[in-house]
Amino acid sequence: MADIVPISRAPRPAPPRQSDPEPLWRHLLGEQLRRRRHDREETLTETAEKAGVSPQYLSEVERGRKEPSSEMIAAIAGALDTSLIELTSAVADELRAASTPASAVVSAALGAFTLAA
Repeated sequence: MADIVPISRAPRPAPPRQSDPEPLWRHLLGEQLRRRRHDREETLTETAEKAGVSPQYLSEVERGRKEPSSEMIAAIAGALDTSLIELTSAVADELRAASTPASAVVSAALGAFTLAA
């Protein structure tokens, strides 16, 4: 009789993943504020006092739970010795980096491959 030879099957492709949702502005803003506050080695209470907000409110903003008004963002930015434009630009840069479309990544990779060839 003939030997039975196992046939290897190609692995099934993974089901298409839904792309990760774009991060929310308020979450990135909160992370940026917390990072800047920590860089200054300030407590929530110290920064909140300078900004004229409660420590609880600042905590909620930093955790992305509150959607602060532009006046509140400006007050907190001022308390951290930064400008509104510096703060919002940093958040926009993070948002841009976090939401790079896959097509841009593929295009960049193809461009690098073409240049290398």
